[in-house]
Amino acid sequence: MDEQPESATEPPGPDRPLDQRAELSEFLRTRRARLKPEDVGLPDFGRHRRVPGLRREELAQLAGVSVAYYTRLEQGNGRNVSAEVLDAIARALRLSDAESSHLTHLAKPKRHKKKSSAPAQHVRAPLRQLLDSIDTVPAYISGRRTDILVWNRMAAAVFGDWSELPPQERNWARLVFLRPEYRDLFVEWEQKAADIVSMLRMDAGYCPDDPRLSALVGELSVKSEEFRRLWATHDVKEKTYGVKRLLHPLVGDLTLHFEGFRLSDGSEQILVTYHAEPGSPSADALRLLASWGTDATRAGAASADRPGLTP
Repeated sequence: MDEQPESATEPPGPDRPLDQRAELSEFLRTRRARLKPEDVGLPDFGRHRRVPGLRREELAQLAGVSVAYYTRLEQGNGRNVSAEVLDAIARALRLSDAESSHLTHLAKPKRHKKKSSAPAQHVRAPLRQLLDSIDTVPAYISGRRTDILVWNRMAAAVFGDWSELPPQERNWARLVFLRPEYRDLFVEWEQKAADIVSMLRMDAGYCPDDPRLSALVGELSVKSEEFRRLWATHDVKEKTYGVKRLLHPLVGDLTLHFEGFRLSDGSEQILVTYHAEPGSPSADALRLLASWGTDATRAGAASADRPGLTP
C-alpha cells in the first residue's frame, strides 16, 4: 500500500537549527518521488499511486535492503547505516556525485565542537593579491552560506560595488532573493536562484550546526516565497562552470562563461572567474566596464534613470 505523503519540514531560524533527521527523511523522500518504476527497470502494473514515484518497498528491493531497514533510514535514523548501504541506496536512487555526498553528510553528519558560533571566514593574503592582479576578468571568492568574501575591481563593475553593503549583506542568497536589481541583472534569474539554493542545501548537509546558516534560511523562508518553494525541493548540485547571461545597466547584454575553482586549503572557499568569448560583443563590453571600474553600475543607473546595482 502506498504511504501517505509527509509534510515539509518547518524552516529553521536563529533559535531553531536544522533538524538533521528531518533533512535526511525529506531528501530521501523527494529523491524517491522523482523516479518511476520504468525508470529503474521495474514493472508498472498501472495501479493507482497516491504519492508520486517509487514505493519504499520498490526502492528497498533495488538497494538490496529490507523494507523495514530502508523505512527507518527514510524516517531519519541513519546512525548505524554503513557506507556500503548508502552507496547501494544512492545507486538505486540514481543520485549524482553531489547528491551522494549530500546523502552521506546527512546520514552520518560530522559534528563540530563549537556549535554556538561558526568560525570566521578568512581569505589568505596571497589570494587577495591574486584577485587584485586580475584587472580584465571579473573574479571573486565565496565561502560558506554563499558569502561573498573578496572580489576584484572588475567584479564590482559587473555585479555592483559590494563594498557599499554591510558585510552581512554580501551574500549571494540575500542578493538574489531579496534585492530586485539582481532579478533584473540575471536574465535567467530562476536558474541562478535554483543554483544558489542547491549550494545552501549542500552547506546544510556538510555543516548542519551552523547557526548563521539556519538564520539565513529562516529569514529567506519568511521573506521569499520563491526561496521557500526551491528549498522544499531538496535539490543539491555543485555547478563549477557554465554560462551566465546578464543585462547590465550600462553596457546591456553580457554573455559570460564562468569557472569555479574550489580551493584545496580546507577553507571551503571557491574562486569564481568570468570571461567573454574573444572578439565578441561581450568582450568589448567588458573592456568598456574595465574603463569605468566600480563607477560602472552607478553610471549605468544614471543613464537609465532607474535604480542601479548599488544600494
